[in-house]
Formats: sequence, structure tokens, C-alpha cells
Amino acid sequence: MVSTNATAGRVAVIGNGPVGQTAALLLARWGIPVTLLDARPERDLVGSKAICQQRDVLDIWDAVGVGRRVAEEGLTWTTARTFYRDHELFAYTLDDPGQSCFPPFVNISQSRTEELLDERIAGQELIETRWAHEVVGIEQDGTGVRLRCATPAGTVELPADYALACAGATGREVRRALGVTFSGHSFEDRFLICDIRASLPGWSHERRFYFDPEWNPGRQVLIHPCPGSTFRIDWQVPSDYDLEAEEAGGALDERIRAIIGERPYEIVWNSVYRFHSRVVDRMRAGRVLLAGDCAHLFAPFGARGLNSGVADVENAAWKLALVLRGWAGEELLESYHAERHAAALENLDVTTATMDFLVPHTEQQQRTRLDVLERAVHDRTAHAEVNSGRLAEPYWYVDSPLTTPDRRRPFAGRPPRGSTPPAGPGILVPDVPVSAPEAGASRLRELARDGFLLLAGQGTDPAMARDAAAGATAGPVRVLELPTIDPDGTVRRALGARADEVWVIRPDAHTAAVLTEPRHADVAAALGRAAGAGDGVAARGHDTRERA
Repeated sequence: MVSTNATAGRVAVIGNGPVGQTAALLLARWGIPVTLLDARPERDLVGSKAICQQRDVLDIWDAVGVGRRVAEEGLTWTTARTFYRDHELFAYTLDDPGQSCFPPFVNISQSRTEELLDERIAGQELIETRWAHEVVGIEQDGTGVRLRCATPAGTVELPADYALACAGATGREVRRALGVTFSGHSFEDRFLICDIRASLPGWSHERRFYFDPEWNPGRQVLIHPCPGSTFRIDWQVPSDYDLEAEEAGGALDERIRAIIGERPYEIVWNSVYRFHSRVVDRMRAGRVLLAGDCAHLFAPFGARGLNSGVADVENAAWKLALVLRGWAGEELLESYHAERHAAALENLDVTTATMDFLVPHTEQQQRTRLDVLERAVHDRTAHAEVNSGRLAEPYWYVDSPLTTPDRRRPFAGRPPRGSTPPAGPGILVPDVPVSAPEAGASRLRELARDGFLLLAGQGTDPAMARDAAAGATAGPVRVLELPTIDPDGTVRRALGARADEVWVIRPDAHTAAVLTEPRHADVAAALGRAAGAGDGVAARGHDTRERA
């Protein structure tokens, strides 16, 4: 747990959904007071919404005391089946190496996740929650931010040092007030979502994806199991689809029974969505940082919406904390845009490729899709070309202005689906066990999230590293000797760490540098760069690496 002696500054978080809730809890963990605002009069706990929470997001939530409860209550499917018409093309079982205490992901309703986050917020004195506060104007200068909010009692003005905009997809007024664009496109076809409760033996740990089934010809259907014998079914439907008419005429019942047969079922919730692919041009507008759906919208195949939003606010929280506590200059905040805008573009690239396959726009795309699916019925080599979504994964900050490159560990580009890149600069460290009872940590990432972490190999000088760290940043830094916390070599094998190296790890558990035979100046420079003091931190733009 981050140790702080006094509070500093205040951050206004706009939007009390799961991304805003996470932001508030992470900032409070750093000792930063938060005003958490939402336009709604109260929490509306309806529908599954964002159901798939990725392992590394569970790890972030664990830092605020929620991750293990979400993991325990959630459900992890183990088999993914993909069908084309009446053929099962393939099935695969998720590979879990077993190092992390968390499953690869869990399915759980967004509503339940919000309840668990609310429980933690209720016990946090540094978070003030205000419902029915719709932000209708934003003013800022060099000293702070002033939010104009419409409330039932009239318009009020709320001051803050900084603001974090997590207002969701409907945050148009916030984006307008900040002067950011939100370019992209919306898909014509809609998607009908139904949460049903039913007994479906054999389906409780399987995800099923159907291309062009006879009961939804020319379109797709996705079925996800959720806790409590609940199943989430997504149908691709035409742009003029009318849910009310289908319910009234009995066609919705026919649609469901085409999948589950004559078993009894209960509709828990349903809705119709149109998917969007949009990204703001700037994720930092002065003293306001944009995060989550307020900053980017992706098609949901791959679960890159809420998961990327949580990663956004973790990135923002530690940087805002360092700036507000006087441990870093304001230029550190520009790296938030550089890193998370690059992540948003990566997610856009991945989800656009999926949607081009699921909903082809051109005759050529349609021919390609049909050819792949027809070949996949009989040709196993075509299975890899079937694109029903690539599950969310942490972004790699290899081109970040905070990262010190290492020629011994070049980045090879986007890793194959389902795998992670080798440990190195810019990469999230593996979630492996450590022996550090005096620090109250049993996992490497727990050690990292209290500040900067330096891991010194057996052949390096820890005393030198401590001295260099003391002169490089006023923020919290922990220097540990790898052999001490890693008696059986698990960490060293996972990192590929050598005895002559010092690893510099950021407060979000991403590696900032791997230094070989480092001198005092090397450690100081790498740590200073990671804290935003390096050359070009405010100037470098988004990711320019080659995409695999």
C-alpha cells in the first residue's frame, strides 16, 4: 500500500462508472483527495454491459482491494468454440501457465463490478461522491480547473487542481468543452444483447461464436456464460431492427429458442447497441486527462473497452499523484497522452480488423471472409485467418518517452494472439511470486505499485543504485536485491534477468529500463526519465513502431 503522510491537491473525476470508480480509488491510494461526479441521480444497476475483465485489470483492481472478489465471483470459460453455419470449425482451450493468482479473465456483469467498487469507495474518506452533477462547462488556467455543474438545486462551480474525464460514450459536452475531436465511424448494423437465465448443461464454461447460422443468416451470434446460470447472447441484426416489435410479436422468443430449444428461460435484461470506432485526437487537454469511453470507443469483440479504460486511469493516477505531491514536473502528464493514445490506436487497429471480418464493408472483404470460412471447414491452416476478436492485453510502452531502450532486448512487434512479449523495456512485468514479507508483498507487481522499484542483480551495486535513486526523484523508490526476493530464481527466469543488470520498474508495473553494468549516472538518468524529466518527454508523440 502506498504510504503517504499528508494529502496534496484535489482531482475531480467526471463519471462514476467503473473507469471513474477505479480512478478515484487509485488516486485515493496515493493520498489524493477526489471529487467523484456523475450526471445520473443514482447508480443504475441493470444489464451485463461490459462483462469480460482481463487478468491484468483484476491485478490493478487488487491494488485497491477489489480484484480478488471480482475474480472469485466471476466465471472463466475454458473452451472457445467457433462455428460456421452448421459446422464446428474449431475449439481451443485457454492456456494458463499458472504463475498469476488470477485467471486469464472473468465474465461478470458490469453492474456487480460497480457494486464491489462502490463498497470500497464507501470506506474511503478521501473520495467525495456527488450524484446528479452534470458537467456542462470546464474552465482552466495555470492554477487549476473549474467545473460548472448542473444540479437539481441549480448550477454550481467546483474547483480542482486537475480533472480526469471518465464520462463515457455520452461525454459529448465534456469533449466539446475541451475542444477535442472524436473522429471515426459507426457501424450500420446493430447488435441485440439479451441476458437470459437458463439451465444449459455443457455450456457453462464455453464461449460459442457462430458465423452465419441458419437462425441468423448472413450475420453473427456470440454466446458468453456468466455467473448464476446466466448467459449473454449477442445477435448481429439489421440497422432497422425493432426490439419492441419483436418482443410483442413473439419473434424474440423464437430467436432465443432457436439457440436453446424448449428449455425454460428468463430474460434478465436486453438492449440494442450500435458499435463505434472512435478516438479523440488528444487525451490530455491542459489540466484535464480523458480516459475510457470518453476518449475512445471500440467494437466489443475482444473486450478492449472497459479493460483499456482501467489501464488508462492507472496510467493517469500515478502520474497525477507524482505531480500533485511535488515529486515530478507537470511535463510528466504529457506522457499520459503519448502512451495511452498509442494504446487507443492499437486497440482501434485490432478491433477494426475484427469488424472488417465480421461486418465486411466492400465486396472484396465479403469475398475474403466467405473464402476463409469455406476453407476453414476442411482446412485447419485457415483457422488462424478466422477473426472473431483478439482478447484484451496490456499495451507495451516501448516507444514511450519514459522508456530507456535496451539494444539487447529489441521489441519484435505485436505478439501472436494469446501470447505476451518477452520482458523488457516498456513491457508489463510478469505477475510472478516473490519472497518479500517485510514489504507485505507476495507478487512482483505488488512490490512495484508502491512507487518506483529497482531490482539489482547479484553482480551490481545496490548501494550505488540507492544513492542514484535518491538524487533522481523525490518520489518513493524501493531498491531490492534480486537474489533476496527471488531465492528460487522464478523472477529471474520470468524476466530473463542477468546478474549484471538493474531493472527499473514504474509504479504501474511496466519496465522503464534494463541497465547493464550500470553506473551512477545511468541509474539516475533512467529513473529521471521514467519520472518525466528526460529530454523530449513533452514532445514525443504516439507509437511509431512497426505493426506486426
